[in-house]
Parts: sequence; C-alpha cells; structure tokens
Amino acid sequence: MDTDLAMPRLIPEAERAVLLAAPRGYCAGVDRAVITVEKALDLYGAPVYVRKQIVHNKHVVANLESRGAIFVEELDEVPAGETVVFSAHGVSPAVHAEAAERELKTIDATCPLVTKVHHEAKRFAADDYDILLIGHEGHEEVEGTAGEAPDHIQLVQSPADVPNIVVRDPAKVAWLSQTTLSVDETLETVAAIRERFPLLLDPPSDDICYATQNRQLAIKEISSDADLVIVVGSANSSNTVRLADVALEVGAKAAYRVDDASEIDEAWLEGVDKVSVTSGASVPEDLVDGVLSFLAERGYPDAKAVHTAEESLIFALPPELRKDIRAAEKAAAAGDRA
Repeated sequence: MDTDLAMPRLIPEAERAVLLAAPRGYCAGVDRAVITVEKALDLYGAPVYVRKQIVHNKHVVANLESRGAIFVEELDEVPAGETVVFSAHGVSPAVHAEAAERELKTIDATCPLVTKVHHEAKRFAADDYDILLIGHEGHEEVEGTAGEAPDHIQLVQSPADVPNIVVRDPAKVAWLSQTTLSVDETLETVAAIRERFPLLLDPPSDDICYATQNRQLAIKEISSDADLVIVVGSANSSNTVRLADVALEVGAKAAYRVDDASEIDEAWLEGVDKVSVTSGASVPEDLVDGVLSFLAERGYPDAKAVHTAEESLIFALPPELRKDIRAAEKAAAAGDRA
C-alpha cells in the first residue's frame, strides 16, 4: 500500500488562512425577538408561551426553553389567559383573532421588515391586485403574509411556477417576497414574471431584508477562492441555507452548514488551506466562536474579518411589552418611596 496516497495532504500552517464574514449573525429583527422573550420571562415569570420558534435556531430555542419559555405550534396549546409571543416571522390576522377569542395576552415580536410586507399585501389587495408572493411553501413568514389577503395572493416559488400563474387582469398584478430569500434568485423569478406580465407592479421598496442582502454579499466576497466555507446556522433557517448555496455559486470548492462546531467533520479539512466562515441572521456569536476555536485547535490561524457593510439598525421592543415594563418600573419606584 502506498502510504503517501493513504495520508491526507497536510497544508503548512504558514499557508493557511481563515476569513470571517462581516456582517454575520444576528440581525436587528432577530435581536429584538430574542430580547422580547427574555424580557417577557423577566417581567411576567415563567412560563411564557411562544408560537413557533421565535427565530430559526435550535440553540436559541433551547436556551430560552431552559429559562421557562414554552414553544408551541398553534394557539390551542396555550392555556386561556396566558402570555404568548408571536415569532419574528409574523402571523396572519386569523392568528391574532384566535388569540383575542381565547383571551390570550399577546406580544407581537414580528420583525418590522416583515410587517412592512404585510402592509404592502393589504394595500395591493385593497386596490384589487392579484399578488404574486415569491417564497417557500410552508415557511411561517409566507403563511403570515398570505393570510393578510388570502383571496388575492398566490405563491410563486421559482421561475418554473410562472407558466402556471393565472390572474384575473394582466394589467393588475403585483409581486411581493419573503424577506429571507436569495437576492439573485428573487430577481430571476421577478424577471420571469415580468416577461409574462409586462405591467407587473413592484413593491414600494425592496422586500429582501438588509441583513439577508448584506450576508449574501459578504459571503460572496470571501468565498470565490475558498477551499472550504463553513456556514453556522440551523437547517430550517432559509437565509442560512442560502448562504452555503451562494458560496458554492461564486466558486467555493466546498461549503457546509453546521449548527455548531460539533458537527464539523475533520475530513473536510484535508488539503484545505483557506477557510471562510459566516453565520445566518439568527445565530448567536458564541457559536461562531466555537467554530473558530475548532479551527485554531487544528493549526489554523486567527480569523481575519472582511468587512463589506456596517449595520447599526436597532428596532424598539414591541409596544405592549414596553408599556408593561414602564408600568413595572413605576410600581417599583412607588414601592421604594413608600
């Protein structure tokens, strides 16, 4: 047996490099949603119920569960009168109505950028447009947006769906999209729709969220000549999965999604000198740190951050939660004076 062929090719440490995408990880909407559940637990005490995963990351969900959050699929799992948080992905008017009927205390942690799409859906429907919603079937965000105008909205998942679209009036067609999609793929689908319906009306502003766009641009910047790209995030996170696809599209030799460093296969590093690392918009930074530590322990150098955009956007907490926090602070202050 030729031992030279059997042994993995080892790259001298001096030739190795680790590039770290910036921006990466938490976006403003995810940060707001996670803090909302944390503040609700502090304020009301456990349990606090959350409809669906607050964000699509299993570690975030597990951490909140350890603090007393209970995640449910539907509202009928929440006892009457309890507090329930709606996830960052948004819900339909039917869910709000059901919560009111069951006298649940609701805190709406829907990302404001998703809420913007909901408003656009209602406006187009009020003007009696057929609305083509570009997105993934079954995704919570798509279900919530479609619920705003179910009689006007039809789902389009890719250009392959375009020939089957049926509208009432080709002159009154508008499009919207799920906020976490690939920018390039969305534009490809829009182009196919516009070829069939030249008078297609665009939304008043870009639906793909700033964080999704920024993370896709960042991974393109560091992946074109990468031997290996590691994307940190959960399998049900649309924007995370898309980052791995984008890396391969721009030339990365290999790209893998992992929830954390424990899922990295040592074999991926054989013959690899340049590693690029990023994370989806619902991933806490400590999970990225774990991946970087894994690489450092195997002789890779400290990561070099490659900055492609600066993000400073912060969203206020939901108004119903802010109101209760202020009331609690006033009560505490009055107690201190007494």
